[in-house]
Amino acid sequence: MTEIVVSQTPPMLHGPTEKEKKYDRQLRLWAASGQAALESANILLVNSGAGTVGVETLKNLVLPGIGKFTIADDALVNEADLGVNFFLDESSLGRLRSECCTKLLQELNPEVQGDWFPKEKGPLDLANVLETSPIFTLIIYTNPIRKEDLATIEAYSSQHRTPVISIHSAGFYSYFRIALPGTFPIVDTHPEVEKTADLRLLNPWPELVEFAKEMTRNIDALDDHEHGHVPYVVILLHYLEQWRQSHSGENPNGFKDKTEFGKLVTRGARTNNPEGGEENFQEAVAAINKNIKAPELEAGVEEVFNHQVSDEAELESMFWVIARAIKQFYHKHGCLPLPGALPDMKAQSSVYVKLQSIYKAKARKDAQEVLETVRASPGGKDVDPTEVDLFCKNARFVKLINAKPRQLNLSQVFDTEKASDEEAEAMKVATCGAFSLPASNFFIYLALTATAHNPAATAEEIVSTITNAVPEAAGHERLWQVAQEVARAGGGELHNISAITGGMVAQEMIKIITKQYIPIDDTCIFDGISSRCQVLRL
Repeated sequence: MTEIVVSQTPPMLHGPTEKEKKYDRQLRLWAASGQAALESANILLVNSGAGTVGVETLKNLVLPGIGKFTIADDALVNEADLGVNFFLDESSLGRLRSECCTKLLQELNPEVQGDWFPKEKGPLDLANVLETSPIFTLIIYTNPIRKEDLATIEAYSSQHRTPVISIHSAGFYSYFRIALPGTFPIVDTHPEVEKTADLRLLNPWPELVEFAKEMTRNIDALDDHEHGHVPYVVILLHYLEQWRQSHSGENPNGFKDKTEFGKLVTRGARTNNPEGGEENFQEAVAAINKNIKAPELEAGVEEVFNHQVSDEAELESMFWVIARAIKQFYHKHGCLPLPGALPDMKAQSSVYVKLQSIYKAKARKDAQEVLETVRASPGGKDVDPTEVDLFCKNARFVKLINAKPRQLNLSQVFDTEKASDEEAEAMKVATCGAFSLPASNFFIYLALTATAHNPAATAEEIVSTITNAVPEAAGHERLWQVAQEVARAGGGELHNISAITGGMVAQEMIKIITKQYIPIDDTCIFDGISSRCQVLRL
C-alpha cells in the first residue's frame, strides 16, 4: 500500500539553484551560454602606473563570475596607493600590490580563481608568466607600460590570436583601446525586439497562405467576436490579395499606395461596438509600413556576404562556413532564413498558437536547409546544429567588428573648418568626427599617449610632443586645455574616473568573451570633466 502512495506522489518541484539566484540578473542578459563562456575565461592584467583602473576592471569581472584572473605587477604598495585603490589597506604597505589586490578581489566572489606574479619582491618576468600559464582568453594592460612588456604582449597576442585591451587613466581623463585578432564576428547581437519580427507577408509560404485563406474564406459571415479576433497577419494577407487583384498583381509600394491600402483595411473593420472599431484591424493598419515591404539586407549582413576571407584562422572558422551557407540560401530564395518569432497580437489563444506553430515550422525548415548546406561544405561536417539555428535566427543582425582597415586622414579632418556645412558633415562622418568638434576627445587620446612613457611631462612638453607627431593639431585651444589637465595629473589616477572607466572596459570585455551584444570598434575616450564619451576608429 505504501508503494502505491509513493508512486502516485507528484515529483518535487525544484526552484532555482543557489547559483541561478546569485547570477539571476546577468543570466537574463547573456543566458546560460554567456555565463558558461564567462566562467571558462582566463584574464591577465598587466598592471602598471597607479594601477587603479586595472583593478577596478577586474572587480567588474569578478562579481559576475569570471573563471580566473591573474595580476602581473611588481610594484610595492605605498601611501599614494592607499588613497586611490579600494583593494588595498594599511596592512598592504610595502607588500606586492599584485598579491594584495588579488586576495581582496577574491573576497568579492570565492568561486573565482585568482593568481599573481611575481611571487616574491623583484622585477616582473612577463615572458615567463605568459609561457608558464594556461592560454589567456584576453589580456588587459594599463599605461604607462614598459616597452619590453608591450612587445611581449603583442607577440603573444599575435601567436595565440588573443584580444588585447589597453587602458590609460590620468586625472579627469581616460581611454581604452581594443585590439582584436582580425575580423571579429558577433552573431548574438541582441537587437531591439521590435526590429526582429519578420512576417514575410509579401512572400508567404504555402502553409501560411492556406491558413489565412481558411480563416478569411467567409470573413463577412463571422460573428463579431471571431471577426474581432482575426490575427492582423491574416487580415493583411487577405487584403493584400484583394489589392493585387485590382492592381495588376502589384503590391502597395510607396507612401501613396500604402495609405490607400490602409484605407482598404480600415473599411473592413466593423464599427458596431462601443469602441467604434476593432483592435485587430487597428493593429493591421499600424503594421503596414513595417511589414509591407520587400526584404532588404541590413548593412551588417551585406558586409558579411562581401567580406573576403583570406586569413587561415577565418577559413577554419565555423562562422564563415555557416555564413556562406546563409548567403547561398539568400541567393536561392531572395530572403534570409525566417527567424520564426511572432509578435503579440489580438487573437484567440488557439488561433495564435496555430499561427505561431506555422512560423516556427517554417523557421525549422529554413534552418534545416542551411544545416544541410553547411554539412555538405568543406569543414562543415561536424557543425553543431544549435550554431546554425542561432545564426539563422539572428542572420539579419550579424555584425563584423574590426573588419575594415583603420584610416584617419587628419589633414582632411582639419579642412572641415573651412568647408561648407554639407562638406563638413560628410567629412565628419567619413573620419569618425575626430577633429570636427571643438570639444573632440581625440585631443585627450593624443595627450595621454604623449605621456605614456613620461607621466611627469609639462603642458608645454605635451603640446610639443603632439604637434611634432601631428602637425595638424597645432593651434587648437582644446589641445592646450587638455595638456594642462594631463600635466596637472602627473600620471596620477582619480578613483572615481578609474572606477567608471573600469566598468566600461569590463562591459566591453564581457561582450567579447560571450560573443554577445556589439563591442565598441577600436577606441573609447572619456572626458570626466564634461562626462562625455567618444568612440573613434583610429
